[in-house]
Amino acid sequence: MHPPSAQRRTFAIISHPDAGKTTLTEKLLLYSGAIHLAGSVKSRRAARHAVSDWMQMEQERGISITSSVLQFEFRGSALNLLDTPGHADFSEDTYRTLAAVDSAVMLIDHAKGVEARTLKLFEVCRMRKLPVVTFMNKLDREGLAPLELLDRISQALKLRVVPLNWPVGMGRNFLGTVNLADRMLSLFKAEEHGALAAGVTCLPLAEAGELLGAEQLAQVEEDLALLETAGDAYSHADFMAGELSPVLWGSAMTNFGVGELLQYLAAHAAPPGPRTTLQEEVVRPEDEEFSGFIFKIQANMNLRHRDRIAFMRVVSGCFERNMQVIIGRNGQSLRLAKPHSFMAQERSIVEQAYPGDIVGLYDPGVLRIGDTLCAHVARQFAGIPRFAPEFFAQLQLLDPLKRKALETGLAQLAHEGVIQVFYRPEMGRQDPYLGAVGLLQFEVLVQRLKNEYRCAARLLTLPFRVARWVGGPDTALAWLQSRRDYPLVHDRNGRPVVLAESPWPLQYALKNAPGLVLHDIEPL
Repeated sequence: MHPPSAQRRTFAIISHPDAGKTTLTEKLLLYSGAIHLAGSVKSRRAARHAVSDWMQMEQERGISITSSVLQFEFRGSALNLLDTPGHADFSEDTYRTLAAVDSAVMLIDHAKGVEARTLKLFEVCRMRKLPVVTFMNKLDREGLAPLELLDRISQALKLRVVPLNWPVGMGRNFLGTVNLADRMLSLFKAEEHGALAAGVTCLPLAEAGELLGAEQLAQVEEDLALLETAGDAYSHADFMAGELSPVLWGSAMTNFGVGELLQYLAAHAAPPGPRTTLQEEVVRPEDEEFSGFIFKIQANMNLRHRDRIAFMRVVSGCFERNMQVIIGRNGQSLRLAKPHSFMAQERSIVEQAYPGDIVGLYDPGVLRIGDTLCAHVARQFAGIPRFAPEFFAQLQLLDPLKRKALETGLAQLAHEGVIQVFYRPEMGRQDPYLGAVGLLQFEVLVQRLKNEYRCAARLLTLPFRVARWVGGPDTALAWLQSRRDYPLVHDRNGRPVVLAESPWPLQYALKNAPGLVLHDIEPL
């Protein structure tokens, strides 16, 4: 009998904005039976919105800002889908989410090919050696020739791509896909967006001459022959090693191909794998002792209760409700009460969870992103990267009586990773500098302070464009402190950070301060 972890499939969807990620997320839920009617970013002015986009700002703009956790079952597999922000300004949240998954679906608009954001996210997947499934989307629209598209992807990503099915036509002439394993043609029929397809009509390609026409059939046969002679053969071992990406074609908006993608993920996506601690100890899913790590913290998902939820990925052992754990960072003991599983905002109590599962924990304010939780031994997994911000601002409080609310809001939202907070030594904890990887993070910050903490504030931009964590001997830090032209602040953990308006002063410092080391990713 297989352990429960063997049935887990924990994955994320990566794409460039507007490739159809939120739509595909909805349709995977629809086909799994987790929901019965899909919302759409296209109808965001109506009463329905995408299940995964629960924040007011997401619903108004039709974009994904936060990462949602969506858990559902399909054909004996328990799937954990981590929906990530599509906007580049929220890339940090996406990077943290990719640290918690075992595989990824790379969604590509077949009219545009590999776009900049897709390329950047794929490099993160490659760094983590994640298996990647490719879904070519929007076949109901005109786009690039399939063979050209495969070649572009292979060249841009330096990756072997192997189609599992093949499109017949595109746009108005899109007729369906051919399964390469058995040469069965699945016929395309546009379904109403939000409705579940009644079924797909299939017939052998050899019997589809009258339907396709002689010219179209000859083109398909020629493409398939070329794939057989010049294309790579599918290897599941190479897929699991991140060296090969299987390719499926379809149209999420019209529901075509979504079922095939879901079936592949349930059967073949990577199960939970081992994790390595900072002490280079390998922790495996089958290990008896429970362990997990926090990859996301979200405050105020329920405004009525002002709750704070820490999202934990189970790594090993069995999680049980009300169990006592040790926080690896500081050795503190914590009882994990009221654990939840999620379908966006909807929650249900979790009694047990296994490696690969995502559990929402009520956080009394003691957990941080990257924390490791273990049943008996204080361990620490390799940390989740926190990148140096590129934009800086301060907040001007419009109502001085709301200062306490502002401090509370900033502290909680900084723990979530919405923004980074930097304190000036001469000011203590008052009027901190705020840093963000993308400008839209500041807009989210101001709106959430207003909506969730009843605290109105105005942003004052700062001239800094570069921040680096300071490393090296004490003499290097003293060199920076002795000069007025190097503003020094401290992050929330008390680490020194130097700010600059351009990279040039920092290059000068590296040349003249003996032993100085500057980090663009927060040191562990």
